Amino acid sequence: MSDPHLILAELRESYTRAGLRKADLDADPIVQFRSWLDEAIGAGLVEPNAMTLATADAAGRPSARTVLLKGLDERGFCFFTNYGSRKGQDLAVNSRAALVFLWKDLERQVTVRGDVTTTSEEESRAYFHSRPYGSQIGAWVSEKQSTEIPGREYLEERDRMLLERFPEGEEVPLPPFWGGFRLAPDRIEFWQGRPDRLHDRLAYTRHEGAWRIARLSP
Repeated sequence: MSDPHLILAELRESYTRAGLRKADLDADPIVQFRSWLDEAIGAGLVEPNAMTLATADAAGRPSARTVLLKGLDERGFCFFTNYGSRKGQDLAVNSRAALVFLWKDLERQVTVRGDVTTTSEEESRAYFHSRPYGSQIGAWVSEKQSTEIPGREYLEERDRMLLERFPEGEEVPLPPFWGGFRLAPDRIEFWQGRPDRLHDRLAYTRHEGAWRIARLSP
């Protein structure tokens, strides 16, 4: 039988698609991110807006999960969730967080760090009502997100109950426990894979109100 440790040690890829020069970057990291996101969408990648969200609780214990980017402007990166979830509880006591976007087929990665605040109720309501009916009901079903439940049947029964309570065709109200978060970046790093692990890493950081770009050692 093969030794799984040896198999893992042999797994490697050589990155040869492209390079990244400082001169090629936009002075605004949000504009640069939009450019890379558009390329990821244009390449037909599955869920190019998927991002790993890393948070930490009041004791500094970290946790991470994949969420979807649902808004982006000069204010930052926006996602929506249950405020009572683990990530919501973490952000309530520790507003610092990080995001990771991995577009492996393009040999690219973007990491983002910053402070997180909640979106306005109007923004949350507008996005909530843009979701499919089933997803709106699903938000209500998972009111106690991240807590232990007795089984799958519990969710299915709540789903049946809420489908009756909020029939399709009528407006489903915004749950009071659900809404958006926005991460305002103070650091954004663009990573492009290169041969022999000599990857290109270019990081934007806030400096006296402006963005400073520096190349980092891989």
